[in-house]
Amino acid sequence: MPLPSLKVVTLTDAAANRIKEIIAKADRPIAGVRVGVKNAGCAGMSYTMEYAEAPKPGEDVVEDKGVKVFIDPKAVLFLLGSEMDFQTTKLSSQFVFNNPNQTGACGCGESVAITPAKPERLQAAE
Repeated sequence: MPLPSLKVVTLTDAAANRIKEIIAKADRPIAGVRVGVKNAGCAGMSYTMEYAEAPKPGEDVVEDKGVKVFIDPKAVLFLLGSEMDFQTTKLSSQFVFNNPNQTGACGCGESVAITPAKPERLQAAE
């Protein structure tokens, strides 16, 4: 019997709708968005997003609410179980990651500290 698969990232309705709007306004054919992490800021890492025209070798492709999210292979363990949201306040509009692997954030909100998911978490999810 196949084991259920765990999505690396899920989307809220707000995030899916915003991605659909961005793709519709793009100046070239876009298949979805690519999400990753990079070393940056005072807390250690920041999330990255860019247009994705097609998957790259080794990427996970998550389809949720009619949107494709391509996950950089180096980011999978950092993002596992995350929910991507889009929030609008009086001062900003931005994508926000509700990430169970996040252990801290800097005061300015530009970077986060993330611990990779542990193997036992992967097994428990299956």
